[in-house]
Amino acid sequence: MSLPIASVQLYSLAKEFSADMRGSLDRLAAIGFAHVEAFDFVSRPTEVRSALDASGLSAPTGHAPLLSDELWTPDGAIPTPAPEVVFAAAAEVGITTVIDPFVAPERWLTEGGVADVAERLNQAAEQAASFGLSVGYHNHAQEFVASFGGQSAYERFALLTDDRVQLELDLFWAQAGGQDVPALVAQLGERLTAVHIKDGVVPASNPWAQGAPDFGTDSLDQRHAGTGDVPLAAALRAGDSIRYAIVEYDHAPGDVFDDVAASLAFLRDGGFVA
Repeated sequence: MSLPIASVQLYSLAKEFSADMRGSLDRLAAIGFAHVEAFDFVSRPTEVRSALDASGLSAPTGHAPLLSDELWTPDGAIPTPAPEVVFAAAAEVGITTVIDPFVAPERWLTEGGVADVAERLNQAAEQAASFGLSVGYHNHAQEFVASFGGQSAYERFALLTDDRVQLELDLFWAQAGGQDVPALVAQLGERLTAVHIKDGVVPASNPWAQGAPDFGTDSLDQRHAGTGDVPLAAALRAGDSIRYAIVEYDHAPGDVFDDVAASLAFLRDGGFVA
């Protein structure tokens, strides 16, 4: 079994990246990253690719909405471009797998809703293949609110999607969804090709459960990998097909560059990445 490659989701440093794209990437390279996971690349692929090349970095994966007309996040809605626009931009950047980062909570509450999400992603996989790309899905915790016949909505989704659809499991959010994270990693097997390395104080109840209070990412108590509630080491040991271990903070606790460096050190010191 080969070890995963370390990467970092650029959303973690969204403000810094938008203010100084090249400078931010240079700092990530100096920390020791060779790869990043792109975000907000569709409207500026040439600029992103140029900055990556200048910093000696690559972005094998990238986040972009494929399954929603409008992408909701705790910090505001983002309009979505057509899939073919996303795939063309991804190809220009050098991304090989485009991962949808969020599907609205209400679409995970019924079997029909889950089936629709799965079918749309299967169709996206077909379209992506014409660009030489693959697609995937990144979870939060809303996928674990409903269950059908003993299966969580997320598990049902995994069964309904084609094998070529890749799964990127956010370990923090799976824990927030009440999951036994190492067991889920093992269950997903070869479908799981990437994980988000994220730690902190996990909310006591699923933030997307019915009746849960509204929350924003700035309310999260996130911490360096290995210093919070998430069993990251056990989860990484449970997966034998993980290709990318991607550091991410929704709400970095301090200087974001120091924070991602600390999480990279956890991965390297533990022998979890190549």
